[in-house]
Amino acid sequence: MWKSLFIILVLSAFSYSPKTYSANLSLTICEYIAVNDKRRLRSFLKSNKLKIRKIFKGIRCNGMNLLIFAGKAKAVETGEMIIGKLSKKIIKKNIDELGGLSAPLAAAAKKRIE
Repeated sequence: MWKSLFIILVLSAFSYSPKTYSANLSLTICEYIAVNDKRRLRSFLKSNKLKIRKIFKGIRCNGMNLLIFAGKAKAVETGEMIIGKLSKKIIKKNIDELGGLSAPLAAAAKKRIE
């Protein structure tokens, strides 16, 4: 009995994989950011029970993180929403690159850090 329980526990530990996001989910989020549709992005995240902080490291849009992608797409409304949801530590890491892409988002990031 204990042997079989031990084997199940060991196998379950090795079968764990970090959460990855489907291509459709990533594509939809990137599309909403690209067209600067904050309302639909917020609704999509809520209906799929996702949080920006949780998905930020896992989703890339054209090889960029969500914040830099919003800056490059000049998506000020969605970018400001993303800035409001991320930790100050992550914003500090991205503020220099964001400053070269979008002045309004850089200003919002500086205000968030203060």
